[in-house]
Parts: sequence; C-alpha cells; structure tokens
Amino acid sequence: MSSRAILVTGGAGYVGAHTCKALAGAGYTPVVFDNLSTGHSSFVRWGPLVQGDIRDHAAVLKAIHDYNAEAVLHFAASALVGESVTDPKKYYENNVYGSLSLVRAMLDANCRNLVFSSTCAIYGEPREVPISETVPPNPVNPYGASKLMVERILSDYCRAFPLRSIALRYFNASGADPGGEVGELRDPETHLIPRAMMAIQGHINDFAVFGTDYDTPDGTPIRDYIHVSDLAHAHVLALQRLRDGGAGGAFNLGTGHGYSVKQVLDAIAAETGVSLRAIPAARREGDPPVLVANATLAKAELGFEPTMSDLESIMKTAWAWHLRAHPTRPVVDRKSE
Repeated sequence: MSSRAILVTGGAGYVGAHTCKALAGAGYTPVVFDNLSTGHSSFVRWGPLVQGDIRDHAAVLKAIHDYNAEAVLHFAASALVGESVTDPKKYYENNVYGSLSLVRAMLDANCRNLVFSSTCAIYGEPREVPISETVPPNPVNPYGASKLMVERILSDYCRAFPLRSIALRYFNASGADPGGEVGELRDPETHLIPRAMMAIQGHINDFAVFGTDYDTPDGTPIRDYIHVSDLAHAHVLALQRLRDGGAGGAFNLGTGHGYSVKQVLDAIAAETGVSLRAIPAARREGDPPVLVANATLAKAELGFEPTMSDLESIMKTAWAWHLRAHPTRPVVDRKSE
C-alpha cells in the first residue's frame, strides 16, 4: 500500500470528510476508520472505508498495518455539549478510552505521528479574549473535559514514548465544501447556521436564539466562525509539520474576529433572501458572552491563514449544501419578515 496513506478516524463526519478531500488534494491517501454512528458512508469519497470502533485495539492495529499508514488524523469522538452533561459516561468512554486505545495501537504499529481534533471548549468561560493558547484551560462540561484529558494524555505519551502529536483547538466550524461534495449533516442538528437554514427550508419549527441579554453590542453571544475547508487545510499543514520533523503542540484555529448571533442571522438573510423568525430563549448554561480565538501561533508555526472564513463565503457554501442535501420541503415565503 501507499507509504502516504493516512488513517483518518471519524473521517466520515463533517470536519473529517472535508479533511479527507484536502488530504487527497495534497497527494495523500485518506483511509477512513469510522463506526458510522454519526458519520456517513456517502462522505467517504477519496479513499477506502474501514468500518470499526477506535475502542477496538485490534481493529485499529489491523487497519494501520493493512494500509501501512504513516500517520493518524484523529476526529472520532462524541461531540454534543448538552449530551455530555446528561451522559458523561459516553463521552469519557468514547473520547478518552477510545483515544487511549488508538494511541496504543499506533505505538504497537510504530506509527508515530498524530494530529488530534480538539476544541475551544477546553477553555470554558475564559476571562481573556481573544483567547490565546496560554489561557489556562477550564472546561465547564464533560465534552470539553474529555478533550482536555486527551490533550494531556498525548502530551505525557509524547514525552515517554516515540510519539509526536499536534492538537488543533477549533473554534466554530462552519460552511461547506465549495464543490458541494460534503457538508454539515447531523441528526440531531445543534449548530446555529445549519439549524437556521433548516428552519428556513421548513425542516424544523423550533429554531431559537439562546440568550438576548448578553453584555455584547446587540445582546446575543459572539463567536469566531471558521470555514471547514480552512480547518481541513490546517490539518494538512499540521501533518506536514510532523512529517518534516517539526515540534508538536497545541494551536487555536480561528480567525481572530467574532460575529454575534444576530450578525450571523443577518448574513443568512442576505444569502437566502429570508429573514428568519427566531424564538428568543433563555441562555444555555455555560455559554460565555464572547469566544474569539487568538490564532497568531497557528499562523507563525503552521503557516495557517484562513482564506474562506468571511461570513459571505461561509453562508454561500452552507446554503448551497443545504439546498442540495435537504430539498424535500419548500422554502418559506421570501417576504416572511
């Protein structure tokens, strides 16, 4: 098998699938390892699919050996914040134990380079904004805590064993593949942009804005939105850094600019021609007023510069994907307030 094969755990999911396309474009063969519990086999288009669970050490080891994978990009995880509060067992078993099983298989197979999909949720409710990597982590839910635990495990393992890793801390992944091949497709869908677009299309009737009384200019929370294709490119840059012998570490992936929920809804209206009626709802526990990345370290060390993360590009690609992926119901009247 190709010496440029890369095992991509969770590669049938949203960010993983976009990264597989970026890997293929960079000359790699992405080998998707996914249990398809939330991923989609239709998203596996740029390399083979191995259906399995990362907690199955033997299955992971076999996949690495069968394809002679030279590195792993690790996306496989449970990732719903609310669910993590009600079912923490699932999150620690899938995210922490699963990652331990994966790393053990890598060491057994002498596969030494790992890029880990982490999250800004490790920071919790930070006092410093924009958030740099020097801000002390303080997760406020089991999802963020599980990701931070894996970061700590990787840091310790890299000191003790022949393993090298980079953790990429995403802010708000958004948008869709400009070619229309993959996009956001979850059940249930919990993210702002796809839920708003599904509401416009008539697929959901409970779209709400959680909190309109924040200490922000328009009262709604502010987030740093980064296009999923930019995230995918960052993973390729991180992989190349490890392959070239560069140092590991943890890097924020964001734009350094924040947009409020109201600004996002205005951008969606500009793209779709529909002004969405949103139900005002109470704040969600643990939602800070502002989450914006300081991403200067990723630029300096990885050469990462987002090129598609303006709101117009995000909305254009997301809406094109939703029109293709969810065409079964008519769009609401264009004059709907």
